[in-house]
Amino acid sequence: MTKLLLIALGIVALVGLSACNTMRGLGQDVQKAGSAIEDAAKKK
Repeated sequence: MTKLLLIALGIVALVGLSACNTMRGLGQDVQKAGSAIEDAAKKK
């Protein structure tokens, strides 16, 4: 039972860390898209 609990906690930790990394990447992509739109607007 304890072994199963440790495995479950490990899986939850891995998913949490990967989600955090994914959200960071998403934030950077949105920031780059916003910068591109802002630059395009300044050129007009």
